[in-house]
Amino acid sequence: MMITSLANEKVKYACSLKRRRVRYREGRFCVEGVRLVEDAWRAGVVPAFVFYEPSLRTMAAADAMLSEMEAASVPCYATAKHVLQALSDTVTPQGIVAVLPFPDMKALPRSDLLLVLDEVRDPGNLGALLRVAAGAGVDQVWFAPGTGDPFNSKAVRAAMGAHFRVPLAWGNWEQIRSAVANSQVWLADVKGERRYDEVDWCQPSVLIVGGEAHGAGEQAIRLAAGSVQIPLARGVESLNLAVAAGVILFEAVRQRRQAGQTH
Repeated sequence: MMITSLANEKVKYACSLKRRRVRYREGRFCVEGVRLVEDAWRAGVVPAFVFYEPSLRTMAAADAMLSEMEAASVPCYATAKHVLQALSDTVTPQGIVAVLPFPDMKALPRSDLLLVLDEVRDPGNLGALLRVAAGAGVDQVWFAPGTGDPFNSKAVRAAMGAHFRVPLAWGNWEQIRSAVANSQVWLADVKGERRYDEVDWCQPSVLIVGGEAHGAGEQAIRLAAGSVQIPLARGVESLNLAVAAGVILFEAVRQRRQAGQTH
């Protein structure tokens, strides 16, 4: 049986998850596209239910994934194109939409490399920062108060599956302070006191990245032991947040690899 009506209760529920308030009340968000849905599934995330275009069954990889989900009792619904269009946040629907549970966003008992995002609000930047953190092997990303929603559809697309590869956490500044208590804390700043490559990143470390418009807030500044900057060529004022975070985090990776702490 194919879902063809926008009045279908499952469809209306999934559409309601486009609103942040509903996402956080339900503890669920939507992911679309074979690649992202498969990333979630291979990471052990079990969808509440899935909508898919019947033509996906002609694609071996997609059909195998859907068959695995069905064998695991995940409801998978063949869905008409116009319904998938209503579910999608992209101009061209990608053939599959999965409703997923939020990950368990709690502090890890121990970590060697943390990224704290403070007042970063642009969803594209949020997603890109998560992708960089996952690539650098960051142990956890914290979302400080005032930071945007990592489950916004644009953030989810920009993260390219990083939601399923790096643990996330959110909390107030007291909780963040507790999580970073045994680490050195550095704030990324275009006018930082030290060059990013002069820091010893081989010890447990935290990097704080501030917001696009006004940088980090007062709480973040007080928490940091100091600030680091990336020297730029003359005439260049700053880098994109994700690029800057990537430069610094991969310097930490380089130092740790050189010291035999990572592979």
